Amino acid sequence: MQQRIAHIALVVNDYDEAILFYTEKLGFNLIEDTPLSETKRWVMIAPPGAKECYLLLAKADGEKQLASVGNQTGGRVFLFLHTDDFWRDYNNMLKKGIHIVRPPKEEVYGTVAVFEDLYGNLWDLIEPH
Repeated sequence: MQQRIAHIALVVNDYDEAILFYTEKLGFNLIEDTPLSETKRWVMIAPPGAKECYLLLAKADGEKQLASVGNQTGGRVFLFLHTDDFWRDYNNMLKKGIHIVRPPKEEVYGTVAVFEDLYGNLWDLIEPH
């Protein structure tokens, strides 16, 4: 048997503002943006070099989903972005105005800092050892 996680849904307020943040601020690639209806789109983004798992931007629909925007994990780090050059990406985030929640730290598994996206979801930027 072979299985894999293909996509992770990220609930957002607006497709276009989310696309702009992830592509312009974080340098992600827009993989697909296909209209499904008047209000729904299939929008996938991924960091450069990603091959296995993409983020599916899902526009919040209804009060319950709107309430989860920016807090899909109850305040814990939600996503883990691995990099081959921590300081390049960290300094680029600073230049682009990304809010750093916890500054860089050396851990047993690598160099890590916590940042938040435009909605407040927490991410780890990690360069593994």
